[in-house]
Amino acid sequence: MIVRRCSGGVVFYANKVLLVENDKGEWTLPKGKIIGDGLPHESAIDRVKFETGVDAKILDIAGDTIYEFFSRSRNQRVCNAIMWYVMESPNQEVKLTGEFLGGGFYKVSEALEMLTHSKEKSLVDVSYKKYKNFKKSDDK
Repeated sequence: MIVRRCSGGVVFYANKVLLVENDKGEWTLPKGKIIGDGLPHESAIDRVKFETGVDAKILDIAGDTIYEFFSRSRNQRVCNAIMWYVMESPNQEVKLTGEFLGGGFYKVSEALEMLTHSKEKSLVDVSYKKYKNFKKSDDK
């Protein structure tokens, strides 16, 4: 089995969160493999920017997830270990790369219904609470 270190962002703008629709029609969060000796937080910023064109900044750690899938191209199982970050975007402008069918910022309540994987639904829920707490303390 191949084990890949990955990182990604749970990116918010006001009461909206950034989602992407992958080539399998699954709604998910922007993420990707950490290249070489890259640091997870730097990779998360880079992946969000590369996949969506969004210049997000990290506010906090969101948590981590692990999932396995069978890679047809590699003809073996792959385990993705993903470190997630709560991030904030300065605007709602999204410029998706060609690997995605769709995406953008969606109201958190809608996004929780759209997300394909339950782990990511939980991640968005927890991250939104952290984001709102961060914004409250930021307003003081």
